[in-house]
Amino acid sequence: MLKQHRELSMSVHRTIENNEEADIRPSKIFQSFVAVAGGHRKLNFVEKDVRNYITREVRNISEQEDARSKAAFEYFGDVISFDTTYNTNRYNLVCGSFVRVNHHGHSILLGCALMKNEEIESFKWLFQCWLRCMGGNAPKGFLIDQCASMKRAIEACMPTIIYRWCIWHITKKIPSKSNGYKGHAEIEQELSQVVWNSHSKDSFDWNWNDFLLNFGLVDNKWLSDFYEDRHIWVPIYLDHHFWAGMKSTQRSKSMHSFFNKFITWNNSLIQFVKQYDNCLGSREQAERESDAVDFHTVIPKKVKRRHTHIKSSHDEPLLEPRSKRFDELVFRSQNICKFASESEELIAILHRAYDNIMVEMESLKAKRKGTSSLSHEDANLESVNELQSPLRIRTRGRPKNRLGSKLDKQITNASKKKKRKRKL
Repeated sequence: MLKQHRELSMSVHRTIENNEEADIRPSKIFQSFVAVAGGHRKLNFVEKDVRNYITREVRNISEQEDARSKAAFEYFGDVISFDTTYNTNRYNLVCGSFVRVNHHGHSILLGCALMKNEEIESFKWLFQCWLRCMGGNAPKGFLIDQCASMKRAIEACMPTIIYRWCIWHITKKIPSKSNGYKGHAEIEQELSQVVWNSHSKDSFDWNWNDFLLNFGLVDNKWLSDFYEDRHIWVPIYLDHHFWAGMKSTQRSKSMHSFFNKFITWNNSLIQFVKQYDNCLGSREQAERESDAVDFHTVIPKKVKRRHTHIKSSHDEPLLEPRSKRFDELVFRSQNICKFASESEELIAILHRAYDNIMVEMESLKAKRKGTSSLSHEDANLESVNELQSPLRIRTRGRPKNRLGSKLDKQITNASKKKKRKRKL
């Protein structure tokens, strides 16, 4: 059959898609068309056309840019957690996922890719494609595991970003690396103290050297290599950057468990792509529900602070005029401070103007002190009575003539008779 005479109709397209979702092989799909048509001669396409259509559909779906993920990257793309420890399907392809934290503290997916291997060129291709889908803007921070190929690819594709190793992977290796030494339990505990309780870079260096000398680990190559790369995994070297509360790729691990609700090991490639789309839809719905809850929820807090003009209660008649004036002053002062911070000369001008304004306002306040020192809002606030605890009232005690039970009366009378006999 000549190629120009072969054609797949819309109904054939839909049947192929349904069978592929049911995990039916392309050869079986074609044989079903042959059985329905009554023979190969009555079909205007061959098995290769079915396979080509499945391949084209997967390529078209997989190369589409998700507009919502792109928008989410613009808002929440400061720090990305990247992980490749999730095996997705029967082809044993590696899934690299890009995960970020949204304004609800939830993990959101900003894209993923299937890779055949974890070589440098594969990671370069992945990062370049992902950056192109995200508008060419690189994140400010990147969390990765200890993969040399991944590290080199990031340095080549995104040389300006700051990246860090997942500290969970590093601490997980400590027991196996120290198991051959005497007192390995003390080694693990002391190393944890050095990593987490060093308050400066110099103190970390001192504590690290003392740790090596005390346990005789100066010649340990594994520890020496990690010390050379301390600037990409030790918390004290990285805490001055924004990491959205992440020190490990645990966000990616939680996203993997969420993947398992939609994806199974025996999924085909096209099934994975469609289930990935369903996964994004589920996360989108969860975010909309969280937005709705935040929109209709009022924080249970009603405090009237007398030391500031920032409104923190719902007492509108008393605080609304002053709050508006305060908000206007804060807005203008922020713009002035931002402009003046560009140079020392501008800061000096602002300081002189500030001193002159303070002198003028203090003189005006002193003139009005003799007449009225409180504005209308101040008078209203001063008139608010604070709720005090009630005074404690002294009770009169138990009355002597209270009603008692018959048994109590008998006991009382018997005790009185005994006292009388003793006196006699």
